[in-house]
Amino acid sequence: MKYLCLVYARETDLHSLPDSPEDSECWGYAEKLMDSGKMLAGEALEPVSTATTVRVRDGETSVTDGPFAETKEQLLGFYLIEARDLNEAIRLAAGIPPARVGSVEVRPIRQLDV
Repeated sequence: MKYLCLVYARETDLHSLPDSPEDSECWGYAEKLMDSGKMLAGEALEPVSTATTVRVRDGETSVTDGPFAETKEQLLGFYLIEARDLNEAIRLAAGIPPARVGSVEVRPIRQLDV
């Protein structure tokens, strides 16, 4: 089953806390998952200040700078993984280095009937 692991942390804390991961550690973990066949895709995101939010209401499109909601933590990146079940997905998500300074939301991928 496919799971999306969404990595959240405060951008300002990501590289400034004592337990903060270095980019090389993140790449190393991603490479380990790729080699095991568990990682299907993953990317780090540019800072939240580069985000644009699009909304459509009553047929009208509005575009605003920034994220869609004010939050203490920002979405920093994602890992798309293949896991046997939720327990394995949680174990793999716990190894994602930024989990030490933020959080990782694990969500199953819903197959669309198209």
